[in-house]
Amino acid sequence: MPLRIDIPAKINLWLEVIRKRSDGYHELSSLMLPVGIYDQVDLELTEEEGIRLACASPGVPSDSGNLAWRAASLFIEEAGYTKGVSVRLDKSIPVGAGMGGGSADAGAVLTGLNRLLPGCVSEYRLHEMAVKLGADVPFFLYCRPALATGIGDCLQPVEGVPRYPLVLIKPPLSVSTRRVYLSLKLTRMESRIKLPSFLARPWDLQNLIENDLESVTLAEYPLLSRIKLWMKEQGALESLMSGSGPTVFGVFRDRNLADGVAALAKRKWRDCWIAATEVLGA
Repeated sequence: MPLRIDIPAKINLWLEVIRKRSDGYHELSSLMLPVGIYDQVDLELTEEEGIRLACASPGVPSDSGNLAWRAASLFIEEAGYTKGVSVRLDKSIPVGAGMGGGSADAGAVLTGLNRLLPGCVSEYRLHEMAVKLGADVPFFLYCRPALATGIGDCLQPVEGVPRYPLVLIKPPLSVSTRRVYLSLKLTRMESRIKLPSFLARPWDLQNLIENDLESVTLAEYPLLSRIKLWMKEQGALESLMSGSGPTVFGVFRDRNLADGVAALAKRKWRDCWIAATEVLGA
């Protein structure tokens, strides 16, 4: 019987890009939060060698172009496992949204195979494999609020984050994360947002949280600025882009209000993916 893992999406409540390293990666400071939109990942060990990945969602590759496939390949090589793995993805996290869908699936594959093949890989090595796959993947080994520093691989668990009600709006746009980072003009020497200040007043988000990548993505896609403004007009405490976009989230005080705003958004932005949800694990 397959092992089933429901893996959540993420938002970046804030994202500050500090500097570019000599290896091409960027150092950042970001509060990453799991949210209640899930991909379902089914894993099964098979007698037949190789990795078989299936996903019904259009545009999702079923070979090494899929990060979940590469996660399975990396794990079985490290574990010395010589038989096969079957991976099935049932995706609810939109693709290319800045919500970590591909990284979430990869994290689920690593943690799932670690359960199916216990004792083959240490926790430290599992984290190293996650970093090798991508800067966001380590977060999905734990799926709890965390301050991410370094290239996103250094995770400090954060207690006391409210279960913020959220509205998520993803327009039908494709944003290249690589191009966004290449176009970013770095202006910081250190992080401006201090975790203790945030935790002391976690509902006072206005003028506190920001996403440095907005300076690139919003300039190219003005629709995202209009969505942010509309969210605030509907009562959002703050509205921000997640990751490199194009998903925009609004933080609300009340879940009923968030549900109502999501219903309005579905009438106003008919070609967008829209959901009301909340922060998890807080």
